[in-house]
Amino acid sequence: MPTMLELLPQVKLYVRRVDLSCVPGFNWMRETAVSPLAQGEYNMNYLLQQDQRKWVLRVNVGTQINRDDQILYEYQALQLLAQSAVTPRPYFVDDSRMIIPYGVLIMEYLPGEALDYGRDLETAAKLFARVHSVHVNGNNHLIQEKRPLSMTYEECSGLLPVYLESELADPAVRDYLQEVLAWADEARHTESYFLNDPWLCVINTEVNSGNFIANRAAGSLHLVDWEKPLWGDPSQDLSHFCVPTTTLWKTDYRLATAARQQFLHAYKTAVSDPHLRDTIEERVRLRDPFNCLRGISWSAMAWVTYQTNEHGLQNNDTFQKICSYLQMDFVRSLFADYVQ
Repeated sequence: MPTMLELLPQVKLYVRRVDLSCVPGFNWMRETAVSPLAQGEYNMNYLLQQDQRKWVLRVNVGTQINRDDQILYEYQALQLLAQSAVTPRPYFVDDSRMIIPYGVLIMEYLPGEALDYGRDLETAAKLFARVHSVHVNGNNHLIQEKRPLSMTYEECSGLLPVYLESELADPAVRDYLQEVLAWADEARHTESYFLNDPWLCVINTEVNSGNFIANRAAGSLHLVDWEKPLWGDPSQDLSHFCVPTTTLWKTDYRLATAARQQFLHAYKTAVSDPHLRDTIEERVRLRDPFNCLRGISWSAMAWVTYQTNEHGLQNNDTFQKICSYLQMDFVRSLFADYVQ
């Protein structure tokens, strides 16, 4: 798999050759500057610029949801969410893989900085309320989260063996994670709560601080990364946003109880559905240990694959973070209420 710099000449060629007349403000007669913007685990993002106009060209190089049409899935999700005004507007998608051997999406460029948990908790809560309140026909293209806790458990069951069966694994951490996985297998029956009282909407599922853009001058906050949206329960986003495996991913911030309550209160104030207001805290409580397990399971898998050259994109900051996540004290702190 090429690096961002290695792929850059192909991206420049792509921009020169492909008809981008559907992209607002794009002028094919003008020179387009193309530069690397940001790299994720499954996407490479490039900045396109003509004078003062800017767009993001996103190259999809992998999928977490086993979709050959990953880039189309993302594009259609952004179309569904356009009315929320807190997600990037999608302008163009191409899954032909003719010039670049990957799917391509062009979307709105949103200037700003990553979310700051100390400053943006209430604004983030209001953003989630807007996303979760977008009216979408239930017959949509999104994968439905039919058995929410089992779905997460099964995902973890697929990821963790990479670590559990590796000679590189720390024996104490391996044994403890096996206990946690066994606990989760028993605890997932509590998903009956969600099955008996469904409240479905578009959910992002992965909401770390780096997936938000805060524009301080405009006073706006956007959720920009939509690799893995689902049709599911809003508690997934709220729980994932709050758990330590998320807040510590790009920062050193761990939500205190008071901050968490402030966040949930702001969300409940912003949503219009009274039943969701009354039940969201219990929904989130049931989710929390499963989201922690998901974060640790992915980290454990990636910790092995980074060292065995089986992971496509290499990111040193990511590797250092997953090393810290696999420290025994940290793992125990996540599951102490469930597994001794």
